[in-house]
Amino acid sequence: MSTTDSVKRQVGEPRADERTPPDAWTVMEGFYAAEVAYVAAGGFGTANYDDVAAYLDPEVILYQAPGLPFTGTGTWHGHDGMERFLARFSEVWESMEFLGQEHWGDQDTVLVRNRVRFRARATGREVETLILQHITVKDGRMLECRPFYWNPQAITDACRPGDAGR
Repeated sequence: MSTTDSVKRQVGEPRADERTPPDAWTVMEGFYAAEVAYVAAGGFGTANYDDVAAYLDPEVILYQAPGLPFTGTGTWHGHDGMERFLARFSEVWESMEFLGQEHWGDQDTVLVRNRVRFRARATGREVETLILQHITVKDGRMLECRPFYWNPQAITDACRPGDAGR
């Protein structure tokens, strides 16, 4: 770095050649695309999980709400836990489509309001719902995710054979 560069740069400001990790929303955009592709490809045993794992911190934790058809233990730890979760998730859902997203956050935290359409494998029924996610990111990878579902009963009903028209 030249003397001129050191004078122009403010204290604490990174040099132009230093890489800054992407902000939390940028990380999640990549994760959502990889997640949709994973489910569409058939999930565990068929889809490539590496594309999803690239957006996850090795210590990632997903806290899912109890009582949903795909939540299992409710808490999923690390890359293996996330892969098991997505395997279960893709057994339940044939497809998922993000219909709209709003986000608020900064470098390390983002709140995302997702309007999503799912199609259940067992019934073929679709459900549109809102999911609010509180996500933290560390070094450009998702570290923690806490999703909140607007209508968990509609999700459960879409997956349960014999509940058509509810």
